[in-house]
Amino acid sequence: MTTSPAASDNQVPVCPLEIITIRRLNLYYGAFRALIDVDAAFKSRTITALIGPSGCGKSTLLRTLNRMNDLIEGVRITGEVIVMCEDIYGSGINLTQLRKKVGMVFQRPNPFPLSIYDNIAYGPRLHGRPRRTELEGLMQRSLAAVQLWDEVKDRLHVSALSLTEEQQQRLCIARLLAVEPEILLMDEPCSALDPLATLRIEELMRELKKNYTIIIVTHNMQQAARVSDETGFMLLGELIEFGETGRIFTRPQDTRTEDYITGKYG
Repeated sequence: MTTSPAASDNQVPVCPLEIITIRRLNLYYGAFRALIDVDAAFKSRTITALIGPSGCGKSTLLRTLNRMNDLIEGVRITGEVIVMCEDIYGSGINLTQLRKKVGMVFQRPNPFPLSIYDNIAYGPRLHGRPRRTELEGLMQRSLAAVQLWDEVKDRLHVSALSLTEEQQQRLCIARLLAVEPEILLMDEPCSALDPLATLRIEELMRELKKNYTIIIVTHNMQQAARVSDETGFMLLGELIEFGETGRIFTRPQDTRTEDYITGKYG
């Protein structure tokens, strides 16, 4: 893995405008090449959607951005993933700190079988912020950011599993916000939700992008068109096309993109 050279004592490292840059990224599951020479750049405080048919590498690519694929036996990666000016596959990377900066929301809500309060407090406690007064302020800010505070402020000590599925998903997002990340990865975050709950999560994403960079994997092209600023189309492990969402959906440059968007396959 190539790593960026360290800056000298009197030299300030120059960071690109993009918060994440991927260069010639390849990922192998054993002998199978799941990602093929992927190049991409994700802008700060935007929503980027990754679209494409099932099995094309969308979620695999998403998981490379906070090294979740490290948990899978037999994975091998080449290339560079630069997150906030640091090659996260270089030597000396602290994975706990990386996943604090780059958090993930999964397809199905996965609250801990603890109280609402303890779900939010878990991350800050893990990262050494146990003071009660500080936790309470962070609790309110995190829950308010996902529009959940008014709904749960009088029952913070009941089980998080008692919430509706849509509330549980918002709680999981609040749990991420409590550790003060920079980037939110969302892997099909609405796939288990009904249409009304999906719209609420989409509204939440639009609000959150004021302060966070969001990258979402979705099979729902209408959702990608509604919420994203930029879109990447993936097919068979390749990032075929990447750019402004309106252009991708109305003037794609690659016939494979056009064929997918117009429903010729999917």
